[in-house]
Order: sequence, then C-alpha cells, then structure tokens
Amino acid sequence: MTPAHPQRRGLRRSVRLFRSFLVEQTEPERFYSTLADDSIELLREHTELAGRTVLDVGAGPSEFARAFRAAGAHYVPVDHDPTVASVRDGGVVGDALRLPLADGSVDIVFSSNMWEHVPDPEAVADELLRVTRPGGLVFLSYTNWLSPWGGHETSPWHWLGGERAIARYERRHGHPPKNRVGETLHRVSVRQGLEWAAGADADVLAARPRYLPDAARVVLRVAGLREVVTWNLLLLLRRR
Repeated sequence: MTPAHPQRRGLRRSVRLFRSFLVEQTEPERFYSTLADDSIELLREHTELAGRTVLDVGAGPSEFARAFRAAGAHYVPVDHDPTVASVRDGGVVGDALRLPLADGSVDIVFSSNMWEHVPDPEAVADELLRVTRPGGLVFLSYTNWLSPWGGHETSPWHWLGGERAIARYERRHGHPPKNRVGETLHRVSVRQGLEWAAGADADVLAARPRYLPDAARVVLRVAGLREVVTWNLLLLLRRR
C-alpha cells in the first residue's frame, strides 16, 4: 500500500468527531474508535502502516491497539501505568521522559493527548523524536490549557483558575477530579508546541487544530486567539 494523497478535512468530519467527543464518558469505545480511525487515516497520507513499528507513548484505550493492528502495524503501547488496558495486552511499562528504547528504533511514534499530563513536555517531545528512525514520523497531539476542554473534567471552569475549578468539582461530585492542575494536568500552550516543532531536527508535515476543518489552521498565526480556538493541537513531523 502506498501513502494516500492528502485529504481535505471539512466540517462533516469535525461534526462527527465532536459528536463522539460528547459521549467520551458514557460511550468511550465509540469516541476512541472514531479518533483512532481518524488518526490512522491521517498517518496513511504520509506513510504505509503495514509492517511498520508504531510506538504509542501514553497509551491507554484498547481501541487504538485494535485499529493499528488491524492496519497491519506492529503496535507497541507504552505507559507508566501497568493497569492500562493496552499495556496489559502486550505493552511496555515505561516513563515518557526515559523511554526504554534505543535511538532511532521505531518507524512511527504516536502520542495522543499525553503532552498536557507531563511536567516537562518539551523534554518528552525530544524523547519521542530520539527513538524515531530518520525518515520516520512523530504524531503528537495535545489539549492546550486555554482551550474549552483544557481543564478536562473541570472544564470550562478552569478559565477562572485551575484551583477554583477543582474546588467546584469537589463540591459537586464529592471527590476530587482525576486531573489536578499542577499535578496530573499542566498548563501547556499552543505556542509551546509550535516553538518546539520549529526547533526540532525534523520537518513539520502538519500543524493544525486536530478536530477542526483544515481551513482552521490559519488561527495558529494569531497569538492569543489560537490558545482558545485550537482546542487540540496536532503536530506531525518527519525526523531528518
């Protein structure tokens, strides 16, 4: 199979993704299956997947494992939590800051919605690039802090302050949220991702809001606006 020609992602795709996003808590399999299929379509525009080694850093939902393996990839999930579903099924327990792999050892590094959960995101991104072979791909996407979903389950109250959002969540639910700002969730920005990509030893193949139509990439040119509108930044790089 040869890489497909790049597709234009329009409003219909965005509506489909957001509809599935709304049921993430109640129907997680639907959401993650939709997101996994969409991610594979994007990667196939730039590389073959059959026979490729795909390292999923910050792995979690088993839907990604099924989708990548169905595409013929040798899928290796890595996460610090040994109880994660995909790690229990042939995965590796490891720290994203010190991946247990040699330099240039994998074809594709995939990291979806993990960057906002690490205290040193640029160092993690460097590590993703380190283990990618020359000519291989890094797929990195994350939810930035000032996006509507930046506080995750405490959103959109995080716009009033992370600590206030946590306190409100605890009052309403009787327990603290899973994602606590400064501990398991960090205030990453769109600017951080773009600046890291610009300085990386890699060619940037794509930089745009992940869930929005392709035309929305223009918002990345406007500092401030991009931090609110982007929602989730996608970076796709080819290592030199």
